[in-house]
Amino acid sequence: MINSRCPDPRLKYVMERLVSHVHDFARETRLSTSEWMAAIRFLTSVGQICSDVRQEFILLSDVVGLSLLVDSIDHPKPSHSTEGTVLGPFHTHDAEHSPNGGTISHDPDGSPCLVLCTVKDTAGAPIAGAKIDIWETDSKGFYDVQYADRPGPDGRAVMESDGEGLFWFKAIVPVPYPIPHDGPVGKLLKLLKRHPYRPSHMHFMFDKPGYDRLITALYLRGDPYETSDAVFGVKESLLVDLGTVNAEQAAKYGVKEGSKLMTYDFVLVSDKEATQLREKEAMAAMEKLGRRMKLYKGLPVPEVD
Repeated sequence: MINSRCPDPRLKYVMERLVSHVHDFARETRLSTSEWMAAIRFLTSVGQICSDVRQEFILLSDVVGLSLLVDSIDHPKPSHSTEGTVLGPFHTHDAEHSPNGGTISHDPDGSPCLVLCTVKDTAGAPIAGAKIDIWETDSKGFYDVQYADRPGPDGRAVMESDGEGLFWFKAIVPVPYPIPHDGPVGKLLKLLKRHPYRPSHMHFMFDKPGYDRLITALYLRGDPYETSDAVFGVKESLLVDLGTVNAEQAAKYGVKEGSKLMTYDFVLVSDKEATQLREKEAMAAMEKLGRRMKLYKGLPVPEVD
């Protein structure tokens, strides 16, 4: 094999399987030279439109369902923990840190929404000091980075859970919106007669030493795009129904009575739990394929005598 001298068994295995599947794809579809060149031009245009605030390759991965698949493989979740979903192309690293009770969206046209959440481990114990990235669109369905004259981050924040695993903030009710479809990925969707819309949702990302990173989102039940999300991100366990802030909550959290209310109890998986489950599922998958494998740095590689 041409790659047989590669010293990294995982890289060698990944490249061997990639080349094998790409060649099988070309043979199976009888790929023409013009189609091959069209694909080269398409991928080139995907790279050319990428910037510090736009990741078209992530968008491409999202619309073909690869992002969600990789997340489910690399971050397996026990049945009683919070499921992950797509990161999407609009997470940034410049969100401002906010204390509990902070306002993450300053859109005057948005419908106010109080968000009350907890974060716990799989045994039900609260997790204090978890870092939580939160981001959502404005009321028109645009993220802050989609505005050329963006003065600074809005519709996003970084928070920490308190000693009881609680975090809460003031946001706006999420709205459905189209993924960016003015570029090559949008042209692809148009050729496939697929719409570019995502259902109403709010993104969350949890980081805490000792726990597997969780990238997830909460989706509004009943959204018109709930069952046809352009990036396949919706999961039943992540659907929520908005409530209404009562008088007691309004007084406690400093919001208007009658405002919308989003609540959720997030459950994180420890690094140990995630590693054990990932390795177990990896070896089970290899056995099902009839392959003799071993684990190398937690990932499967061929067992060589």
